[in-house]
Amino acid sequence: MIALARKIWAASQPIVGTRAEAYLRARKITADLRESPLRYHPALIYRDPDSAPRKLPALIAAVSDNSGEIRGIHRTFLDPDRNDKANVAAPRRALGAILGNGVRFGVIDEFAIIGEGIETVLALKSAFPDIPMVAALSAAHLGAWRPPSTLRRLVIAADNDEPGRNAARRLSERMSEHRVDVNTIEPLGADFNSELRKTSRESMRDRVERLIGLKEA
Repeated sequence: MIALARKIWAASQPIVGTRAEAYLRARKITADLRESPLRYHPALIYRDPDSAPRKLPALIAAVSDNSGEIRGIHRTFLDPDRNDKANVAAPRRALGAILGNGVRFGVIDEFAIIGEGIETVLALKSAFPDIPMVAALSAAHLGAWRPPSTLRRLVIAADNDEPGRNAARRLSERMSEHRVDVNTIEPLGADFNSELRKTSRESMRDRVERLIGLKEA
């Protein structure tokens, strides 16, 4: 599965100017995508047990370990005509060794922010472009994320639901074993991309700055 994931990644193209970028921009994401671990595949095979295989455009994200090695990919299948996810049973699918790894936006040293979804993390990256961030891809994977040995402080951007809060609690407890200082923040909506879409980058940044201690209350 890792070999296949790397093959799909190699066959994908830079994201800038593609339908994958348009999908993210439609979600009010303004983060710089040029050096991101994201690519675009114009015609990736989507398989469903209830229908014949077909080709769909897809946002491809590289999942890497702490050494930077690609261990898998995450695919978001896109609608061919609209800037939205494809209308299929499972538009999001992972492939490869995902557990403990993540989609890394920037090089993690002593401080990072981690969240579940790619869109959630990119919403925060839009407001805080200089902070390294990781998308764990699901609540289960968030709780199982493995930090680099250099990490000293972690902000967990939890989804605003029971699985998200439980995953954040599990990760926070595990980080105490690594002597990492942790604080958990929650969005005003379902996730931070939802908050960004309902408010603005500036208001979300101001609120999060206060939550994580970058600005005095």
